[in-house]
Amino acid sequence: MKHFFNRKETIVTEALDGLLLTSSRGRLARLDSFPDIKVILRADWDKSKVAIISGGGAGHEPSHAGFVGRGMLTAAVSGEIFASPSVDAVLTAIRAVTGPKGALLIVKNYTGDRLNFGLAAEKARAEGFDVEMVIVADDIALPDISQPRGVAGTLFVHKIAGYYAERGEDLKTVAAQARSAAGDIVSLGMSLSTCSVPGQTHEDRLGADEGELGLGIHGEPGVERIALQPVAEIVATMSARLSATLGDVGDHALLINNLGAVPPLEMAVIANAVLAAPLGRRVRLIIGPAPLMTALNMNGFSLSLIPLDAEREAALAAAVEPHAWMPAVERHDIEIIAAPRTAVSKASSGQNPGNRRLITALCEHLISLEGELNRLDARVGDGDTGSTVATGARSLLARLDTLPLDRPAETVAAIGDILGTSMGGSSGVLLSIFFTAAAKAMADKPDIPAALLAGLDRMTFYGGAEVGDRTMVDALSPALHALASGGIAAAARAAASGAESTKAMTRARAGRSSYVGERDLADVADPGAVAVAAAFAVAASLG
Repeated sequence: MKHFFNRKETIVTEALDGLLLTSSRGRLARLDSFPDIKVILRADWDKSKVAIISGGGAGHEPSHAGFVGRGMLTAAVSGEIFASPSVDAVLTAIRAVTGPKGALLIVKNYTGDRLNFGLAAEKARAEGFDVEMVIVADDIALPDISQPRGVAGTLFVHKIAGYYAERGEDLKTVAAQARSAAGDIVSLGMSLSTCSVPGQTHEDRLGADEGELGLGIHGEPGVERIALQPVAEIVATMSARLSATLGDVGDHALLINNLGAVPPLEMAVIANAVLAAPLGRRVRLIIGPAPLMTALNMNGFSLSLIPLDAEREAALAAAVEPHAWMPAVERHDIEIIAAPRTAVSKASSGQNPGNRRLITALCEHLISLEGELNRLDARVGDGDTGSTVATGARSLLARLDTLPLDRPAETVAAIGDILGTSMGGSSGVLLSIFFTAAAKAMADKPDIPAALLAGLDRMTFYGGAEVGDRTMVDALSPALHALASGGIAAAARAAASGAESTKAMTRARAGRSSYVGERDLADVADPGAVAVAAAFAVAASLG
């Protein structure tokens, strides 16, 4: 897989410097032991409170350095990608930030982290520092193992420990609250791919139509592979397994974590599915969805829950300095406000078998072309023409019984309204303009070819495209002119010829293809023109 980096040997240090350079002045700093020892710490730290130290391998950004700041971590110790920091690095961090009130180490339950942080803690105690360590083992993916992995639920511990430390509590209290939280957290992840380490050969063990439940944050195998399925079903499986580990009653905080490569759109769908599941009824506070503890570019997400009492709720809701932490929000219903209603009356429905057959055939054929039009558009645009056209066609079919099919001008006007509402994007509004203007002309004079040309005139006026600009106009304009002089068969031939001509147009001056280079346009027909040609072909076949 492709990555943005210079050298794999310097990717971690360059990333940490990028974090420091883009943080507010005076907030974060690094020790001068860098890059051999990579410690990010609060620049304003005065050692008057309990220090909270965490860390581990890089590759989980924004964890751990992204959570350094008032109210959370005092320092973060980073190793190389997926490699625990050394004993010396952890010990250096302890020496740098620990004052009379001591330090708490928060460690994810991996052998390397336990050993390196543990030995550093012992050495620090021998030097006279007061140090406690809490181990987080929140992953429930593999229920039979004796040492569960520490995953994104660790962030709950960071937040709770940071809250009590910031309040000025002593080390015993801070450690007790952190240890109690760590023992109550449950987490489970799901991914559609493993992660890819920059500079290393990537082999994804998952098939094209399967995902893995419980995949570890370093790409470790999960509990089982499952078939790709709607997110609601995936979430239902995860919710059932998480619910089985929770107590019978009580509210919980939910952390929805992006493991690195899930688009925000899909993360919002995941959040909706989780909160709609039975598990969602047990959620009072929500953190995310957001990339909080990632696994490089893993295409997956994880869910973490912790039971709430008044103290934990206050700790999780308290404001903190690090921007990487998503403020907790209280579970609430969607607020709905009435949309403005227009006084325009809708035409009553009417029947015309011929018009009904024509619209049905056109819509069904355009829906069947969804994949092919998307494929063409992926080469010359943003890949959604087929879906946009199919959405408009499905909307027309759904409203077919409401159309005034016995009154052509009103039918054309209704089609303009439906497409303007349902299709979206530039294609939807352009076609809505086309049909709306055509309907107005048709109402003034019942000449269908002339009315459609009037619609074309308005569409090109507002859209700005002309013949030769590599848009749907290249098929629509010759087709409508041929319709006026030679009938529907001539129009279909002209539309097909116009669509074919776009293959030779390597300079687009309007539409989606105007942002694409000549090399990518060569010998690829414009998908909008192809859709127009397909529509005229169907109309011609029906006579």
